[in-house]
Amino acid sequence: MFGLSGLFGRFGFVCPVVPFTPCVQGSWPKVTGGGGREREGGKGGGRDGRSRRDLRLREASRTGILRHHDGMTSAIDAATADAWAALGGPEDLAGRVSFIGADGVLPARLPVRELARATVGVCSLAAAELLAARNDSPLPEVRVHEGAVATAFVSERHLRIDGRAPVTFAPLSGFWRAADGWVRTHANYPHHRARLLGALGIGDTGDDRAAAAALAAELASRPAREVQETVYAAGGLAVAAADGPAPAAHPLAETRSAGPRITGTRIAGPGSTETRTAGPRTAGEGPARELPPAPLPAAGVRVLDLTRVIAGPVATRTLALLGADVLRVDPPGVPEFADAHADTGMGKRSALLDLSAPGARDTFESLLASADVLVTGYRPGALDRHGLSPEALLARHPGLVLAQLSAWGWSGPWAGRRGFDSLVQAACGIAAAEAAGDDGRPGVLPAQALDHGTGYLLAAGILRALTDRRTTGHGRHLRFSLAGTASWLLHGIRPAPLEGEPYAPEPWLTETASPCGTLRHALPPVRYAGAPANWSRPPGLWGTDRPVWES
Repeated sequence: MFGLSGLFGRFGFVCPVVPFTPCVQGSWPKVTGGGGREREGGKGGGRDGRSRRDLRLREASRTGILRHHDGMTSAIDAATADAWAALGGPEDLAGRVSFIGADGVLPARLPVRELARATVGVCSLAAAELLAARNDSPLPEVRVHEGAVATAFVSERHLRIDGRAPVTFAPLSGFWRAADGWVRTHANYPHHRARLLGALGIGDTGDDRAAAAALAAELASRPAREVQETVYAAGGLAVAAADGPAPAAHPLAETRSAGPRITGTRIAGPGSTETRTAGPRTAGEGPARELPPAPLPAAGVRVLDLTRVIAGPVATRTLALLGADVLRVDPPGVPEFADAHADTGMGKRSALLDLSAPGARDTFESLLASADVLVTGYRPGALDRHGLSPEALLARHPGLVLAQLSAWGWSGPWAGRRGFDSLVQAACGIAAAEAAGDDGRPGVLPAQALDHGTGYLLAAGILRALTDRRTTGHGRHLRFSLAGTASWLLHGIRPAPLEGEPYAPEPWLTETASPCGTLRHALPPVRYAGAPANWSRPPGLWGTDRPVWES
């Protein structure tokens, strides 16, 4: 048998790179449109399978105007409409999100503020939609403040633990000159540092300054792509920085129903929302758990969280905010940074399981059998050999909402590589677009926006799947990637700044006592009428909870 320690240690958090190539959007069974109504490719649309509904939302994403069946128009946020369409949200709800602007938030050459508010906007709308469905009540007003969004998108930078500011990037993580360009490295974790230096033949005495000087000298003597492939072969993390934007190749969201007859898949991204058909297959038996009326959208929802770092944990801390019983499971041999857990562990519990130990696999399967949602951050295919492939999981648990997150997408030469937000920014051309100096040094976004944005999209997709499950009785398979969000930022969003008061983060920060110490942290940005203003519990110490459900 295998242990989670082996899985997490060998496979790492979803991430990795080589020049970007178009995502092979092969047959990926079934599709659910807005409101949970299943529809097959081509119904209500042209030969490419796009429905009139999708075309209207795409028009809205380009023009900022949503045109209804009766010819009426209403102003909506373009990027929000685009993201809502990608998630299969009902058309009549697309314009129900409003925003309060804040001047000077997330300054960048690319439309980062538009991406940020749209991802939080659709997450807030999806939460309101589920709450209304559970209580058979009108949709609560959804109104999101850009100041709250901007603060939450850099939550790790605002965090203070007993007054101490965490270190977000290690000395060997960053941009370095290569012989023919630039290289971006990621060496925050000790094992990634060791692999980076080892791959390049650099000894490590533990002296950060000496290691950085040796690394700079070695990288300056080698071509960027040679460094990239050499370090990758050794299990380390380095990418050649692209000198321009990569083509729009990765979808923003992929979703399929886990119903008894799975016949098509929805693939949505910059410039396209597409439904394809594939051969039918039969899923397993067993109804989904009923979700009764409740004061919070995700109250009583059981979420098994197998994610690390930022994007996945942002999604699951958002679900915890909304009432879900979120249990994060890690292997005992791969600890998370305590500071990172203090930021993203809000509202959640954290347990350790080594599946190679007697009884631990049974405990995991018992948790899974009664879970509503499973969120994973493994690279594509990493869990398949252990009987935890999407097909196997949904066959055994057809009511499960399975949400997967990767760095580089789900097909192509980079799909199986490790990666992080900063590496995706560099490899897809975002860093080149944000370059500011005359020396050609790549720039960075004002936030880990791919991580945070994908996290809120992931949470929104899960909430929408839970809403649709009330009608269909079936679960859903969702796939998101940092590369998909990057492609959307580069090709799918137009600048649309809002007017507002000058931005200041202080109104969106608070202090909370916790086992980690007194935390000064960002408040959650997800907003609808009656939404919780803060998490119901602070983060505990990593790995100290029992692997049981509380709900």
